[in-house]
Amino acid sequence: MSLTKIYGRVLGLLAQNRRTLALLVLGNLAVAALQFLDPLLFGQVIGLLSASDHLPHAALFSQGTRLVGIWVCIGAVGILVNIFVAMGAERLAHRTRLGAISRCFDHVLALPSSFHSSTQSGGLMKTMISGSDSIFALSLTFFKENLATYVAVVVLLPLSAFLNWRLSLVLVALVCVFASVTLFVIRRTQAGQRRAEIAHSALAGRAQDALSNVVAVQSFGRLRAEAQEFGQIVENVIRHQFPVLNWWALVTVLTRASATIAVITIVVAGAMLHLQGQATVAQIVSFMGFATLLIGRLEAAVNFASSLFMRAPGIGDYFELLDQQSSVPERADAEDLHVTHGEVAFEQVSFAYPGGPAILSDVSFVAHPGTVTALVGATGAGKSTAMHLLQRLWDPQTGGILIDGQDLRDITLESLRDSIGVVFQESLLFNRSIRDNLLIGRPNATQAEIEHACRLAEAHDFISRQPQGYDTLVGERGTTLSGGQRQRLAIARALLKDAPILILDEATSALDAATEARVSRAMAALMKGRTTFVIAHRLSTVRDANEILVFDNGLIAERGNFDSLIRLGGRFANLVENQMAATEH
Repeated sequence: MSLTKIYGRVLGLLAQNRRTLALLVLGNLAVAALQFLDPLLFGQVIGLLSASDHLPHAALFSQGTRLVGIWVCIGAVGILVNIFVAMGAERLAHRTRLGAISRCFDHVLALPSSFHSSTQSGGLMKTMISGSDSIFALSLTFFKENLATYVAVVVLLPLSAFLNWRLSLVLVALVCVFASVTLFVIRRTQAGQRRAEIAHSALAGRAQDALSNVVAVQSFGRLRAEAQEFGQIVENVIRHQFPVLNWWALVTVLTRASATIAVITIVVAGAMLHLQGQATVAQIVSFMGFATLLIGRLEAAVNFASSLFMRAPGIGDYFELLDQQSSVPERADAEDLHVTHGEVAFEQVSFAYPGGPAILSDVSFVAHPGTVTALVGATGAGKSTAMHLLQRLWDPQTGGILIDGQDLRDITLESLRDSIGVVFQESLLFNRSIRDNLLIGRPNATQAEIEHACRLAEAHDFISRQPQGYDTLVGERGTTLSGGQRQRLAIARALLKDAPILILDEATSALDAATEARVSRAMAALMKGRTTFVIAHRLSTVRDANEILVFDNGLIAERGNFDSLIRLGGRFANLVENQMAATEH
């Protein structure tokens, strides 16, 4: 993404606060004009003093008082305008930053698992925060300090030609040198800064990856190895970043050198012009003031241009993240799902992950309302993928999935997922309180309803023993709880949601036999009257399923209830026999 396109989109974000933006532009015009008058008045005062020998004291006092009075008034107005500009710039920058990070957060959350499974969360966090922070910093600096500079260069600098066009040429040459050097360095370092930004993202991703798996790092004795590999990425960042920094250091040296030369040139040229009667003392002093003011402003402008360039890749990554399209787009005319009975139909569904082999091939079945459908088979047979399609985490390449006759692609994602309760094989808990984790699926549940669901899931007793009960924080991914406790909370969460369709993905895999028996009774009550899908490897848990679908290489190889499949003596019977033999041994 080019610099022009990147910052065009930044302006688009800022334009959402048009009124503040317009006031800031007017404020900066006033700041530039007042700054232009400052050296002009100073030159007039010096000119008046230089002519004091030829003026009566009364006239000198009168004119001096008038000039000083005007100068004081302009200074007071300038202070007020600068306060207004500073306050407006702060508010605009903060509002834009918070809006940018909120917009990106909402967008990333809505992206499907196909995106998140291939993207490091550390890199996402870096892109989201770095991009919004860069937009904040640049918008604040631009409207608080630099817009007045560009106004002065574009509008006010040409006006100095009316004062003395010969001296104004020195200032024009100074601006040209600053601009030329800056553009030259930008062209020389653009590719290098992009590589440096990629290395920075890799650094953030590696840090997040190691920290989120710190137990594995410590358990496998990888402290030194991870530190070394992290250090290699740091060296890669330095290798790409330092050449860029060297070029911009050179810019600073060259611009300051050119500024010094410009001041000396104005002094020499002014003296020569004065001797020839082509420049007054007041004009020379005013141009010295212009030069000093302009040099300070131009140095700030060069630093701002450096920031624009340095931050461009990060802001570009931010906009590219916002441009990511969902692999399960929601139609503009999508309607809410209305579950009247809970019938789920797979109609000749085929699916393959991008770039991979077929996972499901021509899968068709109907799960009737209020029944339990079990999906069994070897790992990778397609069971979990089928349930991912039911939640519309992906869309099938061919065929369709219907709930009560409504195609999933024609309904809103929110209404679909509100209608499905899920207990995952790996219980997914937030670093929040137990209560907050339970309320995810049903935010308005009462304490009595929460406790009822937890009792059914055999979770209330262990929650009551926690230091703060239901208000106890569970740690990142629930690390302060045992596997069985986490799983019981996940079951309680699904019970509390009370959705008409349930997906139980190895829901009791982390429970001991005694607890599993108690929870299974509660889940049997939960499943009554609901359409339920059970993914299970322990085949004893699907004995009471109304229909068992045996998946094999993406196909439904067998279907029927437990007893009929045993009598069939096919794949399912072999699976049961092998599990029983493994248990006996």
